[in-house]
Amino acid sequence: MRIARAGLPSIFCLAFMAAGGYIVSWVITVILLFPLALSLWFYRDPDRAPASECGEDAWLSPADGRVVEVEEAFDQYAGKTTKIGIFMNGFDVHVNRFPSEGNVEEIVYVPGKKWFAIAPKASEINERLYVRAQTPFGKTTVVQIAGIMARRIACYTKSGARLARGERYGMIKLGSKVDVYLPDSVAPAVKTGDRVKAGESAIGVVKDQ
Repeated sequence: MRIARAGLPSIFCLAFMAAGGYIVSWVITVILLFPLALSLWFYRDPDRAPASECGEDAWLSPADGRVVEVEEAFDQYAGKTTKIGIFMNGFDVHVNRFPSEGNVEEIVYVPGKKWFAIAPKASEINERLYVRAQTPFGKTTVVQIAGIMARRIACYTKSGARLARGERYGMIKLGSKVDVYLPDSVAPAVKTGDRVKAGESAIGVVKDQ
């Protein structure tokens, strides 16, 4: 099982403490093996591929979790759009993948609160990071939003980078949310309450021209 690189410092620290604790008492090592195993499980990063029913132009989910919002919106970068909000609980894989191929034009970090990520207002008041990209189907904005227990938003990409569909581009530690603003040329393929997997489930389809 691949481990997300954002989790390696925590895992190495726990492993070092567990090994060092054995010098004092094997009990310390046994106690520390539990948080070490928990960290390995939380930072798991399984390989993913689009589901067989996904077309080549399908937009993939950027996160594992439950769809909590599907609504028309206006984004200052993407323009007229459909916003899809996906909530990740503590048991979901937290590695984020880009929904479509595209060129990253801007990355914006906004400090903020750590309100419950499942709440709609979290998209406006919580700590968050915007990745804005030009895709073959129009402009899109993907937003990583910290939740009440999230301690850090990690982003692996940078402005000017070229991202492939389903490519890993970051993660959020603990319960959190990802919003996707679809271009107007892409119709949502999910509804509120649906469960989705990052890099595997289709969340949007290109409209017939």
